[in-house]
Amino acid sequence: MTEELGLPGQDSDGGSEEVVLTPAELIERLEQAWMNEKFAPDLLESKPEIVECVMEQLDHMEENLRRAKKGDLKISIHRMEIERIRYVLSSYLRCRLMKIEKFFPHVLEKEKTRHEEEPSRLSPEEFAFAKEYMASIETYLKNVALKHMPPNLQKVDLLRSVPKPDLDSYVFLRVKERQENILVEPETDEQRKISLVTGEWRPYWSVRNPWLCWQSK
Repeated sequence: MTEELGLPGQDSDGGSEEVVLTPAELIERLEQAWMNEKFAPDLLESKPEIVECVMEQLDHMEENLRRAKKGDLKISIHRMEIERIRYVLSSYLRCRLMKIEKFFPHVLEKEKTRHEEEPSRLSPEEFAFAKEYMASIETYLKNVALKHMPPNLQKVDLLRSVPKPDLDSYVFLRVKERQENILVEPETDEQRKISLVTGEWRPYWSVRNPWLCWQSK
């Protein structure tokens, strides 16, 4: 496949521009988002443009298979590739839904308090799911337990009751490009700098630094 695909992006001035990707580059973006999401303890920024483009590409590949001659060996090979891409996409979306279900009050609180210029961590569909999930949990708790308790105990603070994502958990990152003088622990007095060599794997002890989420690909 040699066709090119358009992906929304931002230019250096903060405006919008279309990023042109080949199908191979698009799948690479999906795999990077999938791996980041799987190994990050917190819900990462939503990538609806990648999901939409991948779904369109899958439809295009399915259409090409329907037009192919029966008995062509390439059909089975392309079918395996379609199933592989579909698995990565489904796993990526399931991983995000599992985090939303696990941390739903904290996810919604971050969405409510984020600044307008900050990118949303939830797609519109995920935001609707999170609100419905929270409403169903509140209704279930009220009908099953809270209404049978004394009046002063009939309210529950989900933000305090549901555990937060562990942002101090250990993770590993793979260096894609050499980086010099990376500032570690910028909010402390004991500032340290490290250099990262392309291709090496390094342990990192905290994911509070947003740079890690970008670099952990």
